Amino acid sequence: MDLVVRKADLVRELQFFQQIVERKNTIPILANVLIEATGDEMVLLATDLEVTLRSQTQAAVTRHGAVTLPAKKLYEIVRALPDGDVRLEADRNQQNVKVTGGQFSSKMPTLPREDFPTVTEPPDTPVVTLNRSALAQMIQKTQFAITGEDTRYYLNGALFVLKPTQMTLVATDGHRLALVTATREGQPTDDEKPILPRKALAELGRLLADGEGDIAFQRGENHLFFQVGNRLLMSRMIDGQFPAYEKVVPKGNDKHLEFERDRLISAVRRVSLLSNERSRALKFVVQAGTVEVTSSSPEFGEAHEPLAVDYSGPALTTCFNAQYVIDFLTAVESDVVSLDLKDEVSQALLKPVGVDGYDYTYVIMPMRV
Repeated sequence: MDLVVRKADLVRELQFFQQIVERKNTIPILANVLIEATGDEMVLLATDLEVTLRSQTQAAVTRHGAVTLPAKKLYEIVRALPDGDVRLEADRNQQNVKVTGGQFSSKMPTLPREDFPTVTEPPDTPVVTLNRSALAQMIQKTQFAITGEDTRYYLNGALFVLKPTQMTLVATDGHRLALVTATREGQPTDDEKPILPRKALAELGRLLADGEGDIAFQRGENHLFFQVGNRLLMSRMIDGQFPAYEKVVPKGNDKHLEFERDRLISAVRRVSLLSNERSRALKFVVQAGTVEVTSSSPEFGEAHEPLAVDYSGPALTTCFNAQYVIDFLTAVESDVVSLDLKDEVSQALLKPVGVDGYDYTYVIMPMRV
């Protein structure tokens, strides 16, 4: 293999592989990126056996071939090179690759191409077009609610519900639930309800942030495929039954409060500084015309901040995890947010107010303190 590629092009592609490869893995080849020189382009491929990314970029190829190189070290080297062209030249036995740029020259060992895992190719199934901007917004508003517990593996991802005229993304950790639905246009499709793993969702979010234009989606027997420009993200689906999320969304919350988003998030951040570091408990003391946000801890003391609201219903006090509230307020762009309550112990409902294009629902369980 012998090729020349622009440094900017190679760095741009290699950066997307850094979270895919597994540095600490019992299978050394999984720390490598597979580079194939063919025609007038170079193709890059990396996998952790669950999530796979393939991309291509233009290159001047003088000798075809394929090698695998350590993905992170190659990225560090190429990123440090001066602007201009980078040359990757493998020796005749494909055991070493010479990487040169400007006056810099290096030689990197390879691992055998034959040891690289075989990846699943996209199926011969209908391609569904998805709006890039809408999907990016949906990921940004839900991925933080995915659980980090391995015991409930079916919650280690987000449910992707694809219907003929809309798409929905749902994530929950059992204490809160983020649900966002956007309308979609294009070819009709059968209802799909795959669970997309947390890592794949994060990588898809990164890919969507680079470039423009709609993306293509396909579902295989066990894998999901997202074609984002010149990059193809492939992911295993989580095999499990996602909870019936519709039943979690409360219907009878009759106490409606509205806040200026910036004012609320500032108050929550300030008051939470004196909350219990383990529970992060934050009380909302609701009374006519005001909501007082309070916190206390034996180590640090207590804090209070009142917020004026248009409310004349009965008084109540409820308690939430401060980080859960901050996550929601950080994800929304609206100037005003609403909080619907039923009582001290039932689920609360947070929503942005006055936003078009998507429906965003955030359910949060109160804490018992």
